[in-house]
Amino acid sequence: MPKLKIKKGDEVLVIAGKDRGKRGRVLRVDAERQRVVVEGVNFIKRHTRPNPSKNIQGGIVEREAPIHVSNLLVISPESGRPSRVGYQVLDDGRKVRVAKVDGAILDR
Repeated sequence: MPKLKIKKGDEVLVIAGKDRGKRGRVLRVDAERQRVVVEGVNFIKRHTRPNPSKNIQGGIVEREAPIHVSNLLVISPESGRPSRVGYQVLDDGRKVRVAKVDGAILDR
């Protein structure tokens, strides 16, 4: 399974596709297919059938679809600028993700 540099909870910028320029928080990560679901980005319309037992009304529902990680850049928490992601080993031995643009640590 490939290791992704984007994790759940990261703020990302879409750099390609119909939603280019939008920002959002990562809701779900599928490392196997290299895709993530970003809040407020890549909406699709899904036709759902009513299901009274699960209290689902039915109709046309809009929801976020997965987007490929190559179309995203992580936003640095310090400067707010989009950045590639690198790794760094701290003095206490922890390996953390680092924003290349300003060296800000992404892992809390």
